[in-house]
Amino acid sequence: MIYTLASNIFWFIIALGILIFVHEFGHFIVARKLGVGVTKFSFGFGPKLFGVRRGETEYLVSAVPLGGYVKLVGEGEGEEVPPEQADRSFNAKPTWVKMAIVAAGPAGNLIFAVLVFWFFFLGGLPSSTTKIGEVIEGAPAARAGLSKGDVVLRIDDVAVQNWEELAGRISKGTPGKPIRFTVLRDGKETTISVAPEMREGRNVFGEQVSEPKVGIAASGEVVYKEIGPGGAFVRGVKETWDLIYLTGMTVVKLVMRVLPSETLGGPILIAQIAGNQARQGISPFAYILGVLSVNLGVLNLLPIPILDGGHLVFFSIEGILGRPVSRQARDMAQRLGLALILALTALVFYNDIVRLITR
Repeated sequence: MIYTLASNIFWFIIALGILIFVHEFGHFIVARKLGVGVTKFSFGFGPKLFGVRRGETEYLVSAVPLGGYVKLVGEGEGEEVPPEQADRSFNAKPTWVKMAIVAAGPAGNLIFAVLVFWFFFLGGLPSSTTKIGEVIEGAPAARAGLSKGDVVLRIDDVAVQNWEELAGRISKGTPGKPIRFTVLRDGKETTISVAPEMREGRNVFGEQVSEPKVGIAASGEVVYKEIGPGGAFVRGVKETWDLIYLTGMTVVKLVMRVLPSETLGGPILIAQIAGNQARQGISPFAYILGVLSVNLGVLNLLPIPILDGGHLVFFSIEGILGRPVSRQARDMAQRLGLALILALTALVFYNDIVRLITR
């Protein structure tokens, strides 16, 4: 147990360090490209452990490896900027430059996710086989004679290549109208007619849905289809887009209270997931790293003050009005944003602890 805990903490630090480095590197590289001076690029917070200076920038490693930051010239309110660096001051730049630098952090996480998923899919596109792993007792499949271990070849004479296709064909069926399953059993093909029934279940957001079901579950067997570097990249982009949509809809469902707040997880849950995936191999760990990178990128774009999305809102207003938002308004918004973030942090820690106790 101690080994597992230490392993989880180690891989959590590795994952978080990579993701925050990517995020801050996005801010850093765009700031440099758009002519804004960068005085510090730190991996970690707190006291400096060691560092090196290259040009105007000090690259350093700090004591607490749970974050990082980039210090820009003229970034602080009322900060004195030497005359020779006035043209490289963040606050002296046009609004679009400031918005580009702020947006570059989340964008870096999303681009990183595409690259991670590209690497993941270079090993092939995984899909569940059509082998039946369980037949629910009393369900239509059981009554019709489908058995555990049957491999579904065709549904209504249409070939199915994976479990997703199989499930999609069943969900398009009509309750009470038989569907023909052609299965491979003991080396022989057998055709069995099954009439689906409407069953209630829950979707990925926890919403109750009803659709035709026959009462079978996948065996969990996975096969990998080679798709080549180009296909892997396209799939990586699609996977990133799907996760952006899923993350955004999750936020919407939480706000609408469709999805209960108890489903939220924090650092403890992330550490458990990262550790479990890392122990399974580099590819599973890479995949979860991509998922977390998408989450970090999307959540940072939320219009909450102190997050990148909040800064983008302020700069958008500045662009419309032609002048910055008043310092008093920004300070008030920052305090509210900090209070909200602290409340969310307390909630996810509470959820994590409850999960540990009740597991």
